[in-house]
Amino acid sequence: MNDPIAIRNLGHYYNDGLYGFQINHTKALELWHRAGELGSAGAYYNIGIAYEMGMGVVADKGKAKHYWELAGMGGNVHARHNLGVGEMQKGNMDRALRHWMITAKEGDSESLKNIKLFYSNGYATKDDYDNALKSYQEYLDEIKSDQRDEAVIFDGKYRYFM
Repeated sequence: MNDPIAIRNLGHYYNDGLYGFQINHTKALELWHRAGELGSAGAYYNIGIAYEMGMGVVADKGKAKHYWELAGMGGNVHARHNLGVGEMQKGNMDRALRHWMITAKEGDSESLKNIKLFYSNGYATKDDYDNALKSYQEYLDEIKSDQRDEAVIFDGKYRYFM
């Protein structure tokens, strides 16, 4: 009853119309709020996406950022990456870089690519890029397994590295 993962998943079913559920963005948001309150950072990420895209709510970048901050504090890598993108769009390159340094360390290849671009454009130092690359590689080394490698050979969509 109070399983945040199950409640978040149920929100996905309503949001996307999966498994016979009718699309109902309002119900999805209600479920994601409940899951977030129970500790699901991913649910807060989804609420942020809903506000960013205007799904079931009026689009509101400020609210999207708020929910991504909650998700980021809860450890959601995608939310923190999005916060970095928002900071970059506002011209806060140092803040964007800080977000992406954290997410690269958590295995986010898009953040690593952004840091590389920042280095190319003078917004990050060679040390920044080297540290991000090293952290990213350490993450990959930690999650490497024969089973993951076999899955990638079977179907490239299971690729867990850049």
